[in-house]
Amino acid sequence: MNELEPSAAIEEALRGNGISVESLSLDETVSVTYLTAFPDVKPDHGEVGRAVTAFLELASEDWDPVTVEATILRSEGDVQATWRLEDEWIRAYDSYTLDDEELSSRVLDTLYEEEGDA
Repeated sequence: MNELEPSAAIEEALRGNGISVESLSLDETVSVTYLTAFPDVKPDHGEVGRAVTAFLELASEDWDPVTVEATILRSEGDVQATWRLEDEWIRAYDSYTLDDEELSSRVLDTLYEEEGDA
């Protein structure tokens, strides 16, 4: 990871992948809330993938992975969906025991879409 504080480095990596971070906290897990560029009823899987890619890139740069809990907003206060990326999935991917397809499938299986109108 770069020389920034861990939370700043995570936010920079997400923004570098086109993710508009609204809030981020780092404790036992990373909790991130971001504003989607695709405020439709369903979350954009490509955008989720770009967020996941940011965490995979950090792991390849000596970041010690923790579980990621993400919330996607359509607009302030309007939750579109949530998703999770488990720390063991990041480690397995980084050690080549989990491929792109399986990782994507696991993350998308955690995707919870909020009820409501877009």
